[in-house]
Amino acid sequence: MLRHEFQPGKLVAGLFLTATGAAYAADAAGLWDIPWFAVVPLVVGGLCLAGATAAVTRGIRRRGGAESG
Repeated sequence: MLRHEFQPGKLVAGLFLTATGAAYAADAAGLWDIPWFAVVPLVVGGLCLAGATAAVTRGIRRRGGAESG
């Protein structure tokens, strides 16, 4: 199996989108009562946090690569 580069930004985005899906699944099952507009802060906040995480990761990797080369 080929290894790939770990990308924490995609992990953060996936966790937030999975949490949003789980919240709406619980709403559909009748466990919670979630308003329809609750998806906006979850998705937008998760994508902004994922973008910030990806930018920090890229900055760390670029700086680390420049010192060793």
